[in-house]
Amino acid sequence: MATIGTLNVTVIEPRLKHPTIFKHFDELEPGEGFVIENDHDPKPLYYQLLGERGTIFTWEYLEQGPQWWKVRIARKQQEANAETVGEIAAKDIRKAEIFKQKGIDFCCGGDKTLKEAGEEAGISEEELKAALQAVEDKPLSASQDYNKWELDFLADYIVNTHHRYVKDNAQTISGLAEKVAQHHGENHPELKKVAQAVNHFLQDLINHTEKEEKVLFPAIKEAVAGKRNGSNGAAQDSIKQPILMMQKEHEIAGEDLTYFRKLTNDYALPADACNSYNYLFEKMKEFEADLHQHIHLENNILFPKAAALEAK
Repeated sequence: MATIGTLNVTVIEPRLKHPTIFKHFDELEPGEGFVIENDHDPKPLYYQLLGERGTIFTWEYLEQGPQWWKVRIARKQQEANAETVGEIAAKDIRKAEIFKQKGIDFCCGGDKTLKEAGEEAGISEEELKAALQAVEDKPLSASQDYNKWELDFLADYIVNTHHRYVKDNAQTISGLAEKVAQHHGENHPELKKVAQAVNHFLQDLINHTEKEEKVLFPAIKEAVAGKRNGSNGAAQDSIKQPILMMQKEHEIAGEDLTYFRKLTNDYALPADACNSYNYLFEKMKEFEADLHQHIHLENNILFPKAAALEAK
């Protein structure tokens, strides 16, 4: 992906900040991007970009405080009508496992084509296609075929399995991160950044799940019920925009997970790591795996099917 420069937002006159960033974005060719630097989290900007430009951009945190926030913003480049890795994973859980093995993000970054995902992972499109083709001969368990589940049942499953997991583990992980940073932060200063970022990440994620449970999922269930009884539920009109917002928040969560791996060198333990240090990294890896599955079910199965209900 090409990158055209870095924009220091702090030196721009306040009333001109967002217009200047939008001007830079509108001048991008597909696949090009630029980096913005700011002295606070520019998250409100991605909501404005989302509202005014739609899902045609990517947003990648390169640095998240405490003094500077750096974000790479790029215009998406995607082949017309090409199937995305998220769509492939939604149709066949066996292929999702292949993506996991190859280090390809099919949940938060599921809107990429095989070619794009392969380029990022350093794998040829032909190698990926061969690996995906090879698993088609293996049996697929009916219980794993989430794509065939009723949407209201899938929504309840996500709440009772993945949302519950987030709420049950957030305090443990946040507390561990703070404890390990206090004991090892002098020799490993990156742990202080980890503790701060993890705390914000988990609180944002809990708020995110509550919005889904209180607003979006009930609207999806009403739309499903409306389809079953042949009526047009009023909730159908309220699905599209919340889905769009949840997908962008998923994208940010995915960038946070990548940031944690960069800070910890893929959760590599130093020689002086204590039991709590080891437990923290194990819990963070476990949390990452669960969140990938969680977001996959929403981004690639629940949300597209719910949006299709609204379109009918």
